Amino acid sequence: MLLFFLKFCEFLSYFIPNRKKREHFRRVKLYDWRRKYNAIKKHIPGLKFYQVRVIKGGWNIGFIIKNRYVFKTRKYDDTQKTPNKTLREKRITDALAPYSPLQILHIDVVELDGYVFYKYDFIPGRNINTYSAKTITKHREIWGKQLADFINKIHYARPQEIKDLIDNEGDGWNHNDICNNVIINPKTMKIVGLVDWEYSGWGKLETELENCVIFSKKIRKSGIGQVIRDNVIKK
Repeated sequence: MLLFFLKFCEFLSYFIPNRKKREHFRRVKLYDWRRKYNAIKKHIPGLKFYQVRVIKGGWNIGFIIKNRYVFKTRKYDDTQKTPNKTLREKRITDALAPYSPLQILHIDVVELDGYVFYKYDFIPGRNINTYSAKTITKHREIWGKQLADFINKIHYARPQEIKDLIDNEGDGWNHNDICNNVIINPKTMKIVGLVDWEYSGWGKLETELENCVIFSKKIRKSGIGQVIRDNVIKK
């Protein structure tokens, strides 16, 4: 749906008479999506609109290609910061993946037409937020225990490869946005992976626990947060 919305807004932008304002609108309000899409299209010959879904969140805009690959890049042109942020996320996910009981993205960093994308395999499933409050409540025990196990393994991991990224007085590694990025296999109704590690870093365990529920009212009300707390190891 987002792709069709962007295409519609792009069509409307042709009625902006001032060229600079028109370009500004496309760059800022529409995230330069067309140029980013065309950059990916060059990388994947024969790509058609119907094979692409667009997602956005946080700092990024993403393109899901044929339900096989995801290409993500920054919404806005911050060429000085983008490579560092992307490489940082790749370093963290690469280092923590061996410790995780859930699937963590393997990120490849690619530069296409001046845009820095990170590319990873699409994890099939549904975001936990697409389920009803009733369904989340029904599965809170199994999902809560899975997330607690994930936190126990990741928060207390100590990979040497990212020791230099410890930059505050926290007590372990956090995903920092679990609430929005849990992927459920609709056939087994179990968590299979966690995506979007852009906010990840060294921090406090309490911050990670709060971020499991804070951004979703129905997740907060489901009681899953308490299940997670009951099963997390506090050292």
